[in-house]
Amino acid sequence: MDYHYETYRPELQCEGKPRVAFICGHNSCRSQIAEALGKRLASDVFESYSAGTELKSHINPDAVRLMKQVYGIDMEQTQYNKLISDIPEPDVVIFMGCNVSCPNVPSQYAENWGLDDPSGGTDEVFLETIRLIEENIIKLKEKLR
Repeated sequence: MDYHYETYRPELQCEGKPRVAFICGHNSCRSQIAEALGKRLASDVFESYSAGTELKSHINPDAVRLMKQVYGIDMEQTQYNKLISDIPEPDVVIFMGCNVSCPNVPSQYAENWGLDDPSGGTDEVFLETIRLIEENIIKLKEKLR
């Protein structure tokens, strides 16, 4: 399919709001941030879920701390680590940034946001990643409206 990524509006066939799955390797950082921001900024347009192909034992503490500090969202209270098989079948899949290859997750529409994992980075690196995720959530909301 040939389309302009920024202006393309997918035509989804779903009952109610589309289900958006944010996918990354361990479901411990970028995808968790996206789920939290999706719920905060776009719950009127789509349902947000996050998942991974493997699980870490906890959500990244820097992500938890900065999301609480910047948005007042306590991801440890509202979210938990999930595998792709643990969430409802998505209508839209957002890959946070597959460095090698993305898993096969059936959907009607997919994007790869190509974001580097900020884990182990400075607060500034985390905050830039959070800012990019917020920006992409807002664009996705408009695209799916």
